[in-house]
Amino acid sequence: MTPDSKPEAQIPAPQIPGTGGRRRGALTATPQWAASGLRLLISVAVTFLGLLAVTFFIGRVVPIDPVLAAVGDRASADTYERMREELGLNLPLWQQFGHYVWNAVRGDFGTSVLTSNPVLTDVRRVFPATLELATVATIIGIIVGIPAGVIAAVRRGTWIDHVIRVIGLMGYSVPVFWLGLMGLLILYAKLDLVAGPGRIDLYYEGLVPTYTGVILLDSAIAGEWDVFRNAVSHIVLPASILGYFSLAYISRMTRSFMLEQLRQEYITTARVKGLPERTVIWRHALGNAWVPLVTVIALSYGTLLEGSVLTEIVFSWPGLGFYITNSLLNADMNAVLGGTVVVGCVFIGLNLLSDLLYRKLDPRAR
Repeated sequence: MTPDSKPEAQIPAPQIPGTGGRRRGALTATPQWAASGLRLLISVAVTFLGLLAVTFFIGRVVPIDPVLAAVGDRASADTYERMREELGLNLPLWQQFGHYVWNAVRGDFGTSVLTSNPVLTDVRRVFPATLELATVATIIGIIVGIPAGVIAAVRRGTWIDHVIRVIGLMGYSVPVFWLGLMGLLILYAKLDLVAGPGRIDLYYEGLVPTYTGVILLDSAIAGEWDVFRNAVSHIVLPASILGYFSLAYISRMTRSFMLEQLRQEYITTARVKGLPERTVIWRHALGNAWVPLVTVIALSYGTLLEGSVLTEIVFSWPGLGFYITNSLLNADMNAVLGGTVVVGCVFIGLNLLSDLLYRKLDPRAR
């Protein structure tokens, strides 16, 4: 290197006019987002593979013979063996798992013994009912649970706080099926304030075209307000019972998050500056508590989608939980495992959504 030459590292890199230093930041941010997205996809794929492994294991350890359930107990030995080969149960276990994963990725969960339909077709038919019930219940839980938790935190140690906590404790302790039976006995049989079991009266069956499978939406889209009111009268009781369970969990967690936020220094600073107490509580404290609350609400929603089995049975609600229960009682393992995988996928999707919302609400997680 000659005395008047410069090291290559000291030569300034050419810049595009008007961009300044933004080009390097954009190039740095792009790989970070790509790496984050790749990690997220790998995490979802591994979780889904674990879900399939668990359901595959369950299908092999339960004392139910899928071949016998398909051909009946009076089938001949040749028929039994032929069906066993068609189901692939004569293959080594690792090959069975490979076929199971490949079929699940393609949405093929086999044929339901109970309905003789593809399991995915049955799930598409019954899942909107569960989605409708869980969504209305979650909305009730959010509308009532979050304000109750905020008020309990602000009035900590007072009688209001104790009343809200006792109500929440009852929501955890009282069995859902007992609440459902008492609700039907008092509000339906005695007072006639709500409609009875079922999703809609038989008189209104088939009057509304199926757009989404959710009767409340389909009837509103079609302008059939009589059907809409009848569907509301049917859903209000089971959704309120599930919503009570949801608000008990949401109010408790909201209270805990709010107590943590109210101890922070920025709350004291806001009060010293003379901001109204309403602004301090509902804007600043609750605004920061929304970050963990997103995860709580997503998990609560997933729990209602998966855990509304007893409510659907009590109210004869034709949802996914009712379908899985009937399939299990009739040894229809294809339907049971297919429904379980769908519920697991819903949980994975809700966790993914909550993670994305968490990153959006909290800049530190980006």
